[in-house]
Amino acid sequence: MLNRLIYALLVFIMLLAIPNLSLTFLESKMNINNASTKAEDKIYDNSQNISKKNEESLKKSNIEEPELIKVYNTKTKEVMVVDFEEYIKGVVASEMPAEFNSEALKAQAVSARTYLLYRLKKYPNGHPDHPDAPVCTDVHCQAWYSKDDLIALHDEGWYEQYWGKIESAVTSTKGQILTYENKIIEPLFHSTSGGRTENSEDVFSASVPYLRSVESPYESEAPRMHGSIKLNVDDFISKIKSVYGDINISRNNLGEKFVLGEVSEGGKIKTILIDNTEISGREIRSLFNLNSTNFSFIQSGNEIEIVTTGYGHGVGMSQWGAEGMADEGYNYKEILKHYYTGVEIVSMR
Repeated sequence: MLNRLIYALLVFIMLLAIPNLSLTFLESKMNINNASTKAEDKIYDNSQNISKKNEESLKKSNIEEPELIKVYNTKTKEVMVVDFEEYIKGVVASEMPAEFNSEALKAQAVSARTYLLYRLKKYPNGHPDHPDAPVCTDVHCQAWYSKDDLIALHDEGWYEQYWGKIESAVTSTKGQILTYENKIIEPLFHSTSGGRTENSEDVFSASVPYLRSVESPYESEAPRMHGSIKLNVDDFISKIKSVYGDINISRNNLGEKFVLGEVSEGGKIKTILIDNTEISGREIRSLFNLNSTNFSFIQSGNEIEIVTTGYGHGVGMSQWGAEGMADEGYNYKEILKHYYTGVEIVSMR
């Protein structure tokens, strides 16, 4: 009888304890889950903070972005008033193929915006060549077409396929410009450098600290990386004498009369000696309408071939180099900081 009472008491105690144990177990599980949820929330919050940190606005400048600008239309000979950011879209679409990588287009957008501001600051009352506006629609400044003009110039479907991409490149970099020592730069650019860009003083008159010669290795897809023109020897000589009439050259002495002078750090011809007369590479380029100043002469019988590498003046950002860098995984900020030495990317107010 006593044993039965003891057994019953043990069962009663166990029945009382089990719910408490179960509740403790459940609470423990709930605490673990809550802790896990809090940890996940914390990771999520951190990721949000990291994301926000990455998307934080760049260093603010004291430069304000104007809403409207004046643009001289070289075709109509009239001054237009254009929305600032709409103008940038037109420049990007006019200066760079819309098929390019988005990061290259973004680099072009920041460069174009900076160039516009540089012109607005330098020529607030208009450029000497078009006094009523600081910029024009021609490559004299930077090429620009309206949206309607671009649609008309391209094949059917271009607008639907590419305009959104152009807009995204501009809007995603809205307000961003390039500065050097807190001053707006003149961000020159060109099509194809031929492997290395030029120091500004080797092409233009002044040495500019942010326009330094740099490698441009990813240009192999550029359609004008290599080019050539061919002339009859007599036509070649006649063209040179039409400008430098006292030069003693003939079809029989060309080999000894042409001597290479100075070559730039970027590999372009700065000077060439023709019958001991020093002539700049830029003059030769202009005279024969060459793609670049990286050229050489090849005579074969009664024919002269002038072979060129690269396209454009070679100073600043190579557009095809930017495309190549973008395809290699570089973003637009890295592209800009590669081609413009020591610059900062800042945001306007």
